[in-house]
Amino acid sequence: MKDSYWLKSGFYTLSEKVVALLFGFGGAVLLYRAIPDQGKFGVWVLFLSITSIIEVGRIGLLQNALVKYLSTETGEEAGRITTASFVLNGLLTSLIVLFLLGISPMAARIFDAPELADLLKIYCLTTIALIPFFQSNYIQQANLDFKGIFWGNLAKGGVLFGYILYLFVEKQEVRLTSLAHTQIVAAVAGSVVSWFFAKRFALFSKRVDWGWVKKLFKFGKYVFGTNLSTQLYKNVDKLLLGMLPGGGKVAVALYDAAIRITNLTDIPTASMATMLFPQSSRRVQEGNGAVKILYEKAVGAILAFMLPCIVGVLVLADWLIFLTAGKTYGEAANVLRITILFGLFLPYAVQFGTVLDSIGKPKVNFVFTVFSLALTVLLNWLLIPGFGVFGAAGGTLAAYAITFVFMQIYLHKYLRVNPLTPFRYMVEFYGKILNFGSKWFQNRFQEDTALVDEK
Repeated sequence: MKDSYWLKSGFYTLSEKVVALLFGFGGAVLLYRAIPDQGKFGVWVLFLSITSIIEVGRIGLLQNALVKYLSTETGEEAGRITTASFVLNGLLTSLIVLFLLGISPMAARIFDAPELADLLKIYCLTTIALIPFFQSNYIQQANLDFKGIFWGNLAKGGVLFGYILYLFVEKQEVRLTSLAHTQIVAAVAGSVVSWFFAKRFALFSKRVDWGWVKKLFKFGKYVFGTNLSTQLYKNVDKLLLGMLPGGGKVAVALYDAAIRITNLTDIPTASMATMLFPQSSRRVQEGNGAVKILYEKAVGAILAFMLPCIVGVLVLADWLIFLTAGKTYGEAANVLRITILFGLFLPYAVQFGTVLDSIGKPKVNFVFTVFSLALTVLLNWLLIPGFGVFGAAGGTLAAYAITFVFMQIYLHKYLRVNPLTPFRYMVEFYGKILNFGSKWFQNRFQEDTALVDEK
């Protein structure tokens, strides 16, 4: 039963992350070529960076709180929780819309990008359309069903990618505002599909239980802060690169080319975090030892994938950049050789946050994330004016490394986690793969031999 959960859940969550990342990556590959003006593409990158920070923050406030409480409640109580979460989502979305309308003129001035103001205003409709999409996904996750999450994300990502592909094939001019309008359609499509799968689990109460609204907010506010800080952490280098001397919109475009390839290695990390949270939330009753083993095994499994990828990218960086963005982005190859090293620390950092949230310590996770963000800002602020795009990559890498040390000290103190143990699980994972492959070839050989004997 446990193996069935991990295999089935792993298939859908991994597939969902792969599809989402490939749509985003594939769309970017087409846009690199369809938008010859690197500065214009840099504006689109800045827009996506700003909106992703906002949406990941919203997910933090809503997702973990709803999954944590809904996964252990049934019947009428589950209905009150779901309704309270919808209300909280609506209130937060209203604040997001007001925030976007307020910052859009200022953002256009700071980044010297007038079109950015229009893009942020259009996105107000997109974030409203995403309310049922996110809620449906959380309901499914709480019920350990990930199939609808996959299909919802497939619909959402497919609409925007399909439009970009159409523009590329027909050689039509790419207008950034048209891309933003297509995002609205994509959000509606994703919401419809996700709700189709989630409705069989959805229970609602006829009135709003404000006690549950407060309880969800109380838990989620730290995760909101953590996710917001984490996403700022991931994007602050781009934002500072667009603002500071030595950077600019063209530098943002170059940096994005390297980060796009680096982010391909995020798939197993994000998938494992999605599966680990509900499991660790349930197993926390078994004690810290069970959570410790889950953490170390998850990191080990991710590293088994990550290390070969890092080595491959270091060797093939020039070729990968050429295939991804074209020869005009050649300078990004050496940037990629720096950013791919993020993958040495990311598995530890992501699973650190997941485990702390699941054992009821979102406040600690928030503190660590804010520290990491502040360190990243400081190092980027110091290095970008002198080293440009390479300063952004080097400053962020240094921040990852320093934060890793403090995170592991904390985990060792409270959960007795050893940062080297995941490497043992990694080796065991390779051993299992080799054993599986050996048995498969052996069985195939025996079957072929049997067929020959029969003839």
